[in-house]
Amino acid sequence: MTSKPASNSVKNRGSWKQNPDAVKADILRVARAEFADHGLSGARIQEIAEKTKTSKRMIFYYFKDKENLYREVLEQAYREVRQGEKALALDSLDPVEALTQLVAFTFTHHRANEDFIRLVMIENIHRGVHLSASETIRAGNSPAVEQLSAILERGTAQKLFKPDIAAQQLHWKISALCFFNVSNEPTFSRIFGNDLMTEAGQAALRQDVVDTIVGSVLA
Repeated sequence: MTSKPASNSVKNRGSWKQNPDAVKADILRVARAEFADHGLSGARIQEIAEKTKTSKRMIFYYFKDKENLYREVLEQAYREVRQGEKALALDSLDPVEALTQLVAFTFTHHRANEDFIRLVMIENIHRGVHLSASETIRAGNSPAVEQLSAILERGTAQKLFKPDIAAQQLHWKISALCFFNVSNEPTFSRIFGNDLMTEAGQAALRQDVVDTIVGSVLA
C-alpha cells in the first residue's frame, strides 16, 4: 500500500515544532505587508494565514489577536530603523560627518521601506493609541534623540555647531523631510510630475535634505 504524501497542515505542524521562531518571523513579514496595504481594520487574518501557509489558530497562538499582531509589526518596523541608525557607529565620526550620515540614512531608509511609512501613517489615523500602548516602541525610540543629542554636543564643543540646538526639534525636521518624500509621493507626483522620483531626482533631493539639515546647525 502506497503511503499518502503529508498534508500541508502536517508539514506546517512539523515546521512549527522544529523552528517556531522562523514561523513567527514569517507571519510578521506577511502581516507587515498586509497591514501596510489594508490598514488595521482592512487586514484579514485569514489572508495572512493563507500567505504563510499556517492557520488562523496558529497566528492567534503566537499573537493572541489581530491588534496584538499589528502592534508587534509596528514594534519590529521601528526596531529596524533604530538598529540601522546604531549600525552607523556615529560616535567615532566627526560631528558634521555623523550628522550627514544620519540624515542620508534616514532618507534612504524611508525611500526603501514604503511599508514602514504606510504603517506610521495608519497609526497616525489611529491617533497613535497602539504605539502608546507599546513600552517597547517608546523605550526603543529614545536612543534616536539621544544619539542626535550626542552628535550636537560634540559639534557644539568643537565650535562646529550653533549652541542650544534642540535635538528633539532637529529630529522632527529630519523626520518631516524624509517622511514627506514617501508619504506624499502619489499626490505630489500626479500634480507636479515624476522628475523628483527618478533615481537622479532622488539622489539630488537626498543631498538637498542633507545640506538643509546640516546647514541649519553649522556655526
